[in-house]
Formats: sequence, C-alpha cells, structure tokens
Amino acid sequence: MAAFFWPEYIILFGAAVIGIACVTPYTLELGHEAFTKAQEHMRQPRWVLVLLQSAQNVVLFGVATGLGLLIAYRIGLGAPLLEGLLAGKDVTTQAVTMIVPALILGIVSSSIMLLLEITVFWPRLPQSMRDTFPIPALWKRLLASVYGGVNEEILLRLFLLSLLAWLLGFAWHLPNGRPTLGALWVANVIAAVIFGLGHLPATAALVKLTPLLIGRAILLNGVVGIAAGYLFWRYGLEAAMLAHFSADLVLHGIGDSIALKIRATSAAAHS
Repeated sequence: MAAFFWPEYIILFGAAVIGIACVTPYTLELGHEAFTKAQEHMRQPRWVLVLLQSAQNVVLFGVATGLGLLIAYRIGLGAPLLEGLLAGKDVTTQAVTMIVPALILGIVSSSIMLLLEITVFWPRLPQSMRDTFPIPALWKRLLASVYGGVNEEILLRLFLLSLLAWLLGFAWHLPNGRPTLGALWVANVIAAVIFGLGHLPATAALVKLTPLLIGRAILLNGVVGIAAGYLFWRYGLEAAMLAHFSADLVLHGIGDSIALKIRATSAAAHS
C-alpha cells in the first residue's frame, strides 16, 4: 500500500474536487432560498458563500478519502483497478469482469426506485412537494450524477462502510482478522440507511417531514446504496462508482423528466 497510497489518494481526491464543481449548479438551484437567506444574514455575495461551501466540502473529502483508504486497506477493500494501474499491471480483464454487474445493479436498482416512486410514493406525497420541488435543467442533473458516482461513493463506501466493517470486525471476523461476510452486510445496510437519511434535509427545507417521507428516503436511496456496497467489497470502489453513476443517470435523466411531464399534465388538467 505504501508505494501507491499517495498517488491513489491524489487521484481519488482530485476526482472528488471535480465532483464538487459538477454538483454546484444543481445545488445552487435546489438551495436557492437557503442561499438567499444566508446572503441576507451574512451580508456576503453569493459567490463568497459558494466558495465557502465548496472549501468545506474539499476539506471533508480530503479527510474522508485519506481515512477511507487507510481503513479500507486494513480490511482488504479499496480501489483495485486504480491500484493495478498505478502498479503498471494490465487490468483489462478485471475491468471487464466488473463492468457488467456494476451496470446491471446500478440500472436495475434505480429502476426499482423509479417504479416505487411513481406507483407508491408519488401519489401520496404532499401536493406542495409534487408541484414545487425544484427540478433543475437536464445538464445540471447530469453533472450532479458525477458527484453521486464519485463523491458519495468515496464518503459512504470507501470511508463509512469501511469504517463500520472495520469496527464490526473486532467482534465478527475471520481467522485472518478481516470482517466476516455478515459484518460486511450489516455495515452495508447501516451505510445505506445513513445515505437515505442524508437526503432528508433537502426535503425538510420544503415540507414538514412525515414517517412516509422518512421511510421513502431510506427505502428508495437504500436500494442503490446496498447494491453499491455489495459491489464495493466484491469488485472494488470503481464498480460501486459506476453503479451509482449509472443509477443517478436513470434517476436524474429519466426520473426527473417523467416528474416534469406529470407536473405539466397535472397543471394542464387544472387550468
């Protein structure tokens, strides 16, 4: 690990910084009111607030990437394709092996989320949320998918899942000291639930949280989270990133476009 840790860290951290830049247009539109209130309170131009928020995120991912790599290596996890490339190895076969399951799990899990949202949750959402929840332009949504695929996987899988699995491994481990499969699954579920809960602040900014909305966030986002967690320990961080990115493309590209059409149809019916 020592020979390749710093180059691997720099590459992953650099990718996270790019992800932060990609998600900024999306965040600015979703958090328009929050940024406006912050401007009034702090009496600073918006670009200063954006710069401060971005700097905070850069520090967060700088720490998460470093700690994540350290902990992951201790329990046999990590980014094997990147490690192989840095070691000068041919990783073609390894990459081909993980691409298909990553794409399948990413697309299938996001399709399940989309189906549940349309058939179960959407009809039961508060009217204000269905009508006013901001849906940014397609290019902003697609750029935000980069953040989901890269940054959220660094934070939730490389760091959080590895940390949870490492801690659980003290009591639930194999003869070589690494966490058992059961410990990995428990860590995976916990990380997926936290991933779902992490989406609630954006909802709470628009409507009052209810058990339905909390359950919706955990269930829908947890589906992709669990799939990504499995891919992380089975194939590596790159597989989890690819699955998450493809899932976000489905959700942001197709799902949000469907939501816009539903809104337009509903508005036309009431006009």
